[in-house]
Amino acid sequence: MSLPARDRLIVALDLASVAEAERTVLRLGEAVSFYKIGYELVMAGGLGFAGDLAQAGKNVFLDLKLHDIGNTVSRATERAAELGVKFLTVHAFPQTMKAAADARGKSGLKILAVTVLTSWDDADLKEAGYSLGIKDMVAKRAEQAKAAGVDGLVASAAEAAMLKKQVGNSLLLVTPGIRPAGSAAGDQKRIMTPAKAIAAGADYLVVGRPIVDAPDPKAAADAIVAEIAQAKK
Repeated sequence: MSLPARDRLIVALDLASVAEAERTVLRLGEAVSFYKIGYELVMAGGLGFAGDLAQAGKNVFLDLKLHDIGNTVSRATERAAELGVKFLTVHAFPQTMKAAADARGKSGLKILAVTVLTSWDDADLKEAGYSLGIKDMVAKRAEQAKAAGVDGLVASAAEAAMLKKQVGNSLLLVTPGIRPAGSAAGDQKRIMTPAKAIAAGADYLVVGRPIVDAPDPKAAADAIVAEIAQAKK
């Protein structure tokens, strides 16, 4: 991708309140241009905050992982487009993806399909009733995503190289579960460092706790941006 390294870092605002998120964004300043807002912050009033961030010139990734009947997904997607956010996630089920892709219309909203959560492994898929392992499931959902007309995939960096071979540049690849060297894995099972993720083909990296919980969040973000820039060379 030709995007500046800084624009490829997405900071996850997985925080308990809008006030806390506002403080984090203020501390990060111009070091970060892209933020992810998920369930926790949405439940604390974060939808309005998402719109405010977009109005302030920040890129916003609304991580709601929509999955419902087509009409519900369509209407929710339309509301997300009105907020001015850049990315919206849906689960990578064909009908869900198709409904969201159709509903985004001519807005600037990009639909990302979540393949398999980075906190899952083969045993988790089996327990959930799936016969496929992680790699086969991710590959199948990538093909379905292309057919549905979505804009990108959310997948572990561990599958990034495989997906780039499969879909090339036809779909954006957004990778959560990014952990700088020395960081704790937390509840993630399929993780990778920023440099390795970029080298594997990731277009955007989602990083939460290693930045938000750092003693100096801005320095932590700058270090990851530098690593992304170096990996591009």
